[in-house]
Amino acid sequence: MAHRDEGLKRTIGVLGLSANIINIIVGAGIFALPAIIASKMGASSIIAYIFCGILIALVMLCFAEAGSKVNNTGGPYTYIETAFGDYAGFMGGVFVIVSALFADAAVSNALINMLATIYPVFEHGWLRLAFLVIILGGLALLNVIGLKQGIGLVKLNTIAKLIPLLILITLGWQGVSMEHLHIQSAPSLKTLGETSLILFFAFQGAETGLIVGGEIINPKRNVPRAILISILTVLIIYMLIQGVSQGVLGDDLPNFTAAPLAETARKVFGPMGFKLLFLGALISMFGYLSGSVLNNPRVVYALSRDRVIPLKKLSKIHPSFATPYVSIMVYAALCFIIAATGSFTQLAVIASGSMLIIYGLVSLSVIRLRYKLKPNPSEFKIPGGLLIPILSIGIILYFLSNLSRNEMIGTAIFIGVLSIIFAGIKWLKNR
Repeated sequence: MAHRDEGLKRTIGVLGLSANIINIIVGAGIFALPAIIASKMGASSIIAYIFCGILIALVMLCFAEAGSKVNNTGGPYTYIETAFGDYAGFMGGVFVIVSALFADAAVSNALINMLATIYPVFEHGWLRLAFLVIILGGLALLNVIGLKQGIGLVKLNTIAKLIPLLILITLGWQGVSMEHLHIQSAPSLKTLGETSLILFFAFQGAETGLIVGGEIINPKRNVPRAILISILTVLIIYMLIQGVSQGVLGDDLPNFTAAPLAETARKVFGPMGFKLLFLGALISMFGYLSGSVLNNPRVVYALSRDRVIPLKKLSKIHPSFATPYVSIMVYAALCFIIAATGSFTQLAVIASGSMLIIYGLVSLSVIRLRYKLKPNPSEFKIPGGLLIPILSIGIILYFLSNLSRNEMIGTAIFIGVLSIIFAGIKWLKNR
C-alpha cells in the first residue's frame, strides 16, 4: 500500500516496538489484578490466564496481518479505513480516541490519588491541576521534540516498571507455600468465561503500540515479531505474578484488592518490599501515560491526514522535529480537561465497550483486505485461511454480549450521534 506519511521517519525496530507494546499493556491493572482473579477462581486462576492468552493472541494475529498490509501511521483506524472506507474509518478513529482519552484521564487521576495516600497535599485542587499540567504537558513536549526521545522514555519506563515485578517473581518464591497453589477442582465454563472477560481488558494495549505504523522499520517483518514477543512476555509475567501472589498470600489474597502485589512483597521482604512495589505501581502508571501520549495523538494526526475530520492543522508535521506536533498538543490538552473535571465515569463505560468494537472491526478488516489489496509475498498472512479472523469475531461478540442492557443502549446512541456528525462533515465537505 502506498505510504502517505510524508515527513515521518522510520526509526522503530523490533525491540522498540515490543517495548512500546509491553509498556502499554503492563499498566496499573497488573498491580490489582491478582486479587480480583483469585477472588473468582482461587488457585485455578492460572487456567484463565492461559485461556485468555490464547484469545488475545488470536485478535493480535489479526492486527499483525492488517499491520503488515497497511503500514501507515494510525494503527487500527488506518486498517479499518483502508478496508471499509471513510465512514468506518471515522467511527473506528473516534472510538479509539475516546477510549484512549478517558483511560488516560483515569490513570492520571489514579496516579495522583495514589500519591495522595502518602502525601495528602496532593488532595488540594490547585496542586492536582498543577501536577496534571506538569505530567501531561511534559510528556507532550518530549514527544513533540522527537520520536526518538519519546520511544526512549517508553523503553526506560518499560524497564523501570518491570524491575520490581521481576524481583517479586524471582525472589518472592522463597515465601511461596505449594499448598496455596494446589488446584482442588476445575472451574466451570461460566466462571472461566467471566474471569477471562476481566483478563481480556488487562491484556489490552497492543493495538495502541501499533499506531506508530508509519515510523516502524520494515513493518511487514517487525510488526508480527513484536506482537509475538510482547504478548508472550506479558502472558508469562502475568502468570508468574499470579503464582507468587497466590502462593504467598493463599486464601487471603482476595482481601488485598487495593495493592495485592505490595502486600505480597511486604510479607516476603518486609516494609522495603511494600515501598518497592508501591513505587513500581507509580512507575507503571507514568509509563502507561508516556506510551499513550506517544501513540494516541497519531490517530488524531491520521484522521486529519486522511481528511476524515476537516481540521488540516492536526496533520501538520514539525519542520525540525518531524513529529505531528499539533495533534500531540491537542491530545494532551483534551486529556488534561477530562482528567481535571473528572466527569467521565459514565462515558468510561462506553469507552471500554468501544475497544471491543475496534477489535471486531479490525478482525473484519483482515477478511476484507485479503480481497481488496493485491497479495504481496513479503506480507505476513495468518495461517489457516479465515479461521482465526472468524474465531476472533465470535469471541468479541461473546464479550459484547456480556455488556449490560444500559451499556448496549448507550453504545448504540453514541454510534447514532457519531453517524449524524459524520453525515454533517460529509455534507460540508461536498459543499
